[in-house]
Amino acid sequence: MSDGSSTEALTAILRTGIAALAPGDRLPSSRELITRHGVGPVTVSRAIAQLAAEGMVVTRPGSGTYVADRRPASDEGAADTSWQTVALAGRSFDPGAADGPSEELPPGTIALSGGYLHESLQPTRALGAALARAARRPDAWHRAPAAGLAPLRAIFARQAGGTVDPEDVLVTGGGQGALSMLFRAMAAPGSPLLVESPTYPGALAAARAAGLNPVAVPMDGDGIRPDLLADAFAMTGARLLYCQPTFHNPTGTVLSAERRRQVATVARAAGAFLIEDDFARHLGHGAPLPRPLIADDRDGTVVHLTSLTKPSSPSLRIGAIVARGPVMHRLRGMRLVDDFFIARPLQEAAVELLSAPAWDRHLRALSTALRQRAAALTTALGRELPDWALACHPAGGLHLWLRLPAHLTDTAVADAARLHGVSLDAGRRYFPTDAPAAHLRVGFAAAADPAELTEAARRLATAARTLGRP
Repeated sequence: MSDGSSTEALTAILRTGIAALAPGDRLPSSRELITRHGVGPVTVSRAIAQLAAEGMVVTRPGSGTYVADRRPASDEGAADTSWQTVALAGRSFDPGAADGPSEELPPGTIALSGGYLHESLQPTRALGAALARAARRPDAWHRAPAAGLAPLRAIFARQAGGTVDPEDVLVTGGGQGALSMLFRAMAAPGSPLLVESPTYPGALAAARAAGLNPVAVPMDGDGIRPDLLADAFAMTGARLLYCQPTFHNPTGTVLSAERRRQVATVARAAGAFLIEDDFARHLGHGAPLPRPLIADDRDGTVVHLTSLTKPSSPSLRIGAIVARGPVMHRLRGMRLVDDFFIARPLQEAAVELLSAPAWDRHLRALSTALRQRAAALTTALGRELPDWALACHPAGGLHLWLRLPAHLTDTAVADAARLHGVSLDAGRRYFPTDAPAAHLRVGFAAAADPAELTEAARRLATAARTLGRP
């Protein structure tokens, strides 16, 4: 008898026997099957493999072969991924409430949530023209350098200022991916990471995914407190601080000039890195902007992060890391492990966009529009909900940060608002630990126009009234 016919015969015998067993019952061992049926070990192995492929048995190395659970007839062909729970044991991953793209909203809902511009504020025409010009370049589809295209790195270096050189720049696929890379490259799993409280939830998600433990450092109206920062470094032994000095998300705070020097000095004294997330550099409302911290750093304490996504389009996933010394060498090595390089057509399009006069025109128009929208929403909320306290009148960014009266919770308000056609962000997910009070992050850039923001404030007031008072 050939090996093939022996395997088929044994498979048929075992299939019949399995029908009389219960799920979880153990089949005879390979040795028993060899003796009982007079076949070789290869035949037994092939028969068991065939039954496993049919879903009739499961094999557990070192334990044996067992009858698999039988699916009801109505579920025939349905996928069963429950086994993955066991296979992934010890590899748990919670992305948290990352500040990613907003979910699809019901028709008629006014968006005060999320962190991107309404399509009417995006430079769609300039982006299309830049992409078309980039596509016509003869080398548009060639492999890009691992660190990024030289012209794009030069642009990011000029934006950072100071003595930053193009060699200090690594082009990234947007800001979120860069954060993930930085946290994995700069701290070992289990290490503490100092963060402002509150802070960007996407940073908290990326840090936890890298195995880091966020440690809250309180803020006030001038930004993160240097005295408490020094205490946190001393108590935790942390070697990494993540902060947003300019138009902080979610509060809109700008770190004061004096504190900018103090925070950098405290980090340097602790022998720690300071990750400066400068995501809102192009989201000012018209006032002069402070210099990036990296511009005044000579010793490699500051690692600077910026992105083109927020002021342009969610799909322009281009950003940059600015760093000096061994940390840049490590980041470039990680790039080769992760993805080799950022897609060249997108980099070429970014060069075309940033080099065109249309980009400066867009930034000026965007600045005016954001200022007007912030004013419209602030005025409407002050009129409709005067007991909701505004943390500050932001001079840049996309959001207002509101403290709710003591009788309201952020989740209750967010749920009630959604029922009344408004989406917004509950504040508790912005805190690395328990929130000290109930807050909301209310955006003014994702709505269609100022009139819609005024209507949103009216709906919020109606929703708040349904929650009553203590």
